[in-house]
Amino acid sequence: MSVLQRQSRKIRSSIADELRAVLTDGATVAVGGFGLSGSPFGLLEAVHDSGVTGLTLIANNVGTDGKGLGRLIENGQVAKMIASYVGENKTVARKYLDGELDIDFVPQGTLAERLRAGGAGIAGFYTRTGVGTVVAEGKPHEQFDGHTYLLERGIVADIALVKAHRADPAGNLVYRKTARNFNPVVATAGRVTFAEVDHCEAQYLDPDTVGTPGIFVDYVVEAMPREPEIEHRTVRVRPTVESGD
Repeated sequence: MSVLQRQSRKIRSSIADELRAVLTDGATVAVGGFGLSGSPFGLLEAVHDSGVTGLTLIANNVGTDGKGLGRLIENGQVAKMIASYVGENKTVARKYLDGELDIDFVPQGTLAERLRAGGAGIAGFYTRTGVGTVVAEGKPHEQFDGHTYLLERGIVADIALVKAHRADPAGNLVYRKTARNFNPVVATAGRVTFAEVDHCEAQYLDPDTVGTPGIFVDYVVEAMPREPEIEHRTVRVRPTVESGD
């Protein structure tokens, strides 16, 4: 079997079986996306349909009611969220206030760095972000150059779910615009990484365009066509034109 044939085995027509094989109750799942942009909707639907519960989800945000991560939360499959933003989702607010959902709030830059550190094999790092706030409670502090820093741990998830624009037979990924915000660091932080992409290319991608090297990606599936999800669709009101003008 050639190298190309072995690598092309990463690309599947469906990865539901592979996902079910590693997805268990209580698993830790890191999910890419920024708002609804760059969210792996197809992979999240597969998690929803699996029926697993007690999940810890790590993501920049929590989706919206009935969309993205919001579906898993509404379905009672999520026990804990590690996120930097939880607005836009009334279900999350209700479940949190009712004690049905645990939320670990993490500053956005710190969350990105925790994921990047986990993917790079870095156990932890010191940062000034959050010092003197509830974010710092219970965390070790150290002094560097006259300033107080707190220790943040790197994140390694059991599973990573990401959305990319293109992939090649080696699993190299290219992202598109805002979707690049959190997907690359999420992809490196998973013990097993699944990628949902718009296009699977037959030939290798230009290395200069690759956002995530294929060594971090285990399985790739092409996304089903769908209309882009938009959190708040706003349009400019067309001005009224007076008769005779």
